Amino acid sequence: MDTITHGIAGALIGKAVFRGEDMFAATPMNRARIITWSLMLGAIFPDSDVIRDIFSHDKLLMITWHRSITHSLLMLPLWALLLAAITRAFTNWRKWEAPSFAALTAIYAVGILSHILLDLVTTFGTMIWSPLEWSRPAWDLIFIVDFTLAGILLVPQWLAWIYSRPEKVKWRALGMWVVFLPLPFLIARIGEIVGAPISTPAVFGVMFVLTVVFLFPALGKWGVKVPYATWNRAGFAASLIYIGLAVYAHHAAFARIEKFAELNHLDVQSIGALPLPPSLLHWDGLVRAPRGVYELRMDLSEKPAGDAGVLAQEHTYFPDALPNSYIEAAKRLPEVQKVMWFARFPVTRFHKEGEDAIVEISDLRFPRARPGRPASFTYRVRFAPDGTVLSKGWVTQ
Repeated sequence: MDTITHGIAGALIGKAVFRGEDMFAATPMNRARIITWSLMLGAIFPDSDVIRDIFSHDKLLMITWHRSITHSLLMLPLWALLLAAITRAFTNWRKWEAPSFAALTAIYAVGILSHILLDLVTTFGTMIWSPLEWSRPAWDLIFIVDFTLAGILLVPQWLAWIYSRPEKVKWRALGMWVVFLPLPFLIARIGEIVGAPISTPAVFGVMFVLTVVFLFPALGKWGVKVPYATWNRAGFAASLIYIGLAVYAHHAAFARIEKFAELNHLDVQSIGALPLPPSLLHWDGLVRAPRGVYELRMDLSEKPAGDAGVLAQEHTYFPDALPNSYIEAAKRLPEVQKVMWFARFPVTRFHKEGEDAIVEISDLRFPRARPGRPASFTYRVRFAPDGTVLSKGWVTQ
């Protein structure tokens, strides 16, 4: 999950569960605001591990370091204690009323745990048992950047803010409506760029929903009658329902790709159903076989008619390149071994560019940004004719 969504989730938990208040309220800093700030900071803290990238030239840290000890369930108590101690020291210095050290420790623990869980539901993998074990569990429920979930987490907090001041409801509601209304167009453009287009009717449908959500409660100012905490609790409940729907959809998608593998008599080495944006209905079924990867794009709104329908579904096969000395040499490189450890559905390709030999390893769980371009997390090694490594690294274009 992206860091911004983590922070939004942490703030919502602070308001919905721990009676926190708006982080930027006009009132002086108080205990309720510190709770929200602490939940938000705890929820984004694990991604502080990317700071190491700034001081390192190791381009593989994204797969070997990111989502490791700061995302570890084993290390969580230490981070919570450390952050609570820093917060208590800062609030004492500022002479602000703050929760006790024990309460802050629990609050930070919840924030960090929310981050770990929201990373686990994605496909990237999270090293929750580091430093004892460096495996990468992934639940494959939600795409790494999910604008729908981010909206569910964010909009109720804005609604709570809008309707907390009766005298300012009109202008706050109109202002937020104007801010949010263009976002579906922006998100649709992003989806088009990354190869996950959103239909025009869907864009206008979301705009209609945003209009109703922001302006309808202003009619007769009935939204003012809804308590501040209730708006946030509704958002928290809606996010849990959304994740629950993702669990159900993943179960259906995984059953379909399993049936596909069974009916095609595939020798399965790894298998998965991975979410595709922009909705819970779109999934990417992947099967790693001994000589390549099978991909089955699935729309759960279209149910195949029995086994024959599953067999008839259009799929794509990505074969590995035939073995040769260059591929074998590439796989002996420490960097490539790290890439192969990280990849769940690797495909090896080989081609010549003039006299140079090119070996590429792609992990197909990450979609291609545009047709004809390599998948994200594609690692390339360039060899001279005599087998000398000329260059190696991630493909960036």
